[in-house]
Amino acid sequence: MPTAQLEAYGQVPIVFQTERVLQIRPLENGLGGLVLDEVPLARPFLIDFDARGEAPATWPKAFDVSRWAFFLARQHGRPVGGATIAVRTPELRMLEGRSDLAVLWDIRVDPECRREGVGTLLWDRAVGWARDEGFRWLKVESQNTNPDACRFYIRQGCVLGAIHRFAYPDYPDEAMLLWYLDLAG
Repeated sequence: MPTAQLEAYGQVPIVFQTERVLQIRPLENGLGGLVLDEVPLARPFLIDFDARGEAPATWPKAFDVSRWAFFLARQHGRPVGGATIAVRTPELRMLEGRSDLAVLWDIRVDPECRREGVGTLLWDRAVGWARDEGFRWLKVESQNTNPDACRFYIRQGCVLGAIHRFAYPDYPDEAMLLWYLDLAG
């Protein structure tokens, strides 16, 4: 998908309701590891990453997206899903300055089309592109406030590589979870 279609891509909502979270419990103040317990919330809430200022239309203003790959799923002509792979962007810290790493920058499926295979189709296309381009690893960021996404990444073969409990100062109840997929394996 050309970057000119980011407006159509951005029409796909990324909003979801959080009813459960992965509560992070450090053992021995962290020396004994971290345990993730899935717990229900007393008050569910909505998360909308686009409303947080991370909408697709903002990406070209913040980064050189000329080497990124964009995928758009349509159903009867209507955008219902999108995925973006970020690569070779020195100013993007998620890439860690590595040339063998690609980042799944975004994946979204219209709420009306979730659990219909759209996310898996987008994932497969994005992973295939990253493999074909010669990347060794795919990195994905999620949050403890989205257990469904975490289970999706596990089903796709990802391994949890890092937990950053204090990554989001504006959202102190959210923790960053970083998933990795070995593209050569």
